Amino acid sequence: MSSAETPSEVDLLIVGAGPTGLFAAYYAGFRELSTAVVDSLPEAGGQVTAMYPEKKIFDVAGFPVVLGRDLVSALVEQADQFKPTYLLGRRARTVSEVDGRFEVGLDGGTVVRTGAILITAGMGEFTPRPLPAGDGWLGRGVVNFVPELEALRGQDVVIVGGGDSAFDWALSLHPIAKSVTLVHRRNKFRAFAATVRQVRELGVPIITDAQVVELRGGEADRLAEVELDVNGEADPVVLPAQTVVAALGFTADLGPIESWGLEITRRAVAVDTTMRTDREGIYAAGDIAAYPGKVKLIATGFGEAATAVNNIAVALNPEAHLFPGHSSDVS
Repeated sequence: MSSAETPSEVDLLIVGAGPTGLFAAYYAGFRELSTAVVDSLPEAGGQVTAMYPEKKIFDVAGFPVVLGRDLVSALVEQADQFKPTYLLGRRARTVSEVDGRFEVGLDGGTVVRTGAILITAGMGEFTPRPLPAGDGWLGRGVVNFVPELEALRGQDVVIVGGGDSAFDWALSLHPIAKSVTLVHRRNKFRAFAATVRQVRELGVPIITDAQVVELRGGEADRLAEVELDVNGEADPVVLPAQTVVAALGFTADLGPIESWGLEITRRAVAVDTTMRTDREGIYAAGDIAAYPGKVKLIATGFGEAATAVNNIAVALNPEAHLFPGHSSDVS
């Protein structure tokens, strides 16, 4: 992965280094475009790296199952064939047009000139929703994500939430933790029914209609137990817990992208069938791109990235072919 000095000019600037952005970086290189990738996070991989590097992903073509970190590693290796420049821990803040090209202002006043922009920023900048009773416990037993499953080996773990992330963490931690208990404030779940069934079949206790009301510490002021208020129970329920995973979702903010003069609906950027926004020269792909019938999957983002890059190649060079040929035909 190249993280050299900020280039003064590239053919394509990709905003977002998640799976879609990484595949776009590979494909741009395949189309012989010089490319830079900017992301506010300090590592490539976007939300996959930041939120669930150890989670198993089942819906990427060609992989019956792949860990998030392994998928990101493979995508980086694939893109590195063409040596894109990564500008990590940086934000793309402003976009202006000068002499037929874009000037993108980054943090610190640095400017990158580019012929086109591809936004692959997922859901934008995200902030985990806090656990109300966990105030003051973040980093002392409460976590929002689990970067390394092994760190929780042999622990009593309480997972709070009813969505896909909560149940995915339960599946991943069950063979590692001493105990896993899932707590949800309602008796219905947002998670996929098949995942809920898998967790139940493993015998993971699921406590519904329950709220975490207090966290208590033990030695070294680390978390030791969790108290629950369970509907229908006269007395509080107390569970041993060295870690609480607060899988309560997150809020997303498109940040500076909202000021770039694009059509935005429900925190997503509207695109046409070429993945172009309503501003010529700016495209979007992945979760941030919106069009009728959109399905937000990693697999969808890969296809959108290829569509966007091929159309960008023609926009930058009208003599280029939209269809690049098959990669298997390239020696």
